[in-house]
Amino acid sequence: MRISDRSEQILERLLAVRNDVSGSDPSARAETLSRQFLGTPYRANTLIGSPADPEQLVVELDRVDCFTYADYVEALKRAANRDEFIDALINVRYKDGVVGFQSRKHFFTDWAVATPALATDVTARLSPSAIQVHKNLNQKDSGGHYLPGLPVVPRTVFYIPSSQVDGGVLSQLRTGDYIGAFAEDGGLDVTHVGIFVETPDGPVFRNASSLRANQKVVDQPLAEYLQTVPGIVVLRPVQ
Repeated sequence: MRISDRSEQILERLLAVRNDVSGSDPSARAETLSRQFLGTPYRANTLIGSPADPEQLVVELDRVDCFTYADYVEALKRAANRDEFIDALINVRYKDGVVGFQSRKHFFTDWAVATPALATDVTARLSPSAIQVHKNLNQKDSGGHYLPGLPVVPRTVFYIPSSQVDGGVLSQLRTGDYIGAFAEDGGLDVTHVGIFVETPDGPVFRNASSLRANQKVVDQPLAEYLQTVPGIVVLRPVQ
């Protein structure tokens, strides 16, 4: 495992927060835990491992990308102490609890497909306008693979076009739902991931943003974000 002293300190603080809200309902717990990361710097490619290099369990809580941010929030929800967090992170990030590049959940919808599932794909039930697309994940439309050394994964993906995310859809979303930005390329399910949060000022997309103006975890008005993506995939955590 790879974890810095700084991340150890952050983890201790986050677990204290988690235990303070352990009796809260799932949405309140998700909001509180995800809020602790606001302002955390964005950093891509923090995970270590490839077909040629041994996978390491990386815990970098002082810098995150959109996927590791979701990993850490989901693992925190499942842990009361450090050992439980590490076990939870392994089960969130990897299939069958096996730390390895081949077993890493590389795609957003893996969370709903892997056994046991971390989340339920509720996209199709949220809107009659949801569109079904058959994809070959990891196989680029332009040729080649996104992740050399990994197989192509046939998968059916549902998404709601951004123009159809209306009041009826918003009324069904819950704080803590994971939202993925639908990918038009057939080799990806989504291009970005964040967390839906209902606030007094309206719904926001809480995410580790790589945009030059942000480069950190931010709350972005959901309506504003929807204008920049073709549609959304919604996964609802099982706990």
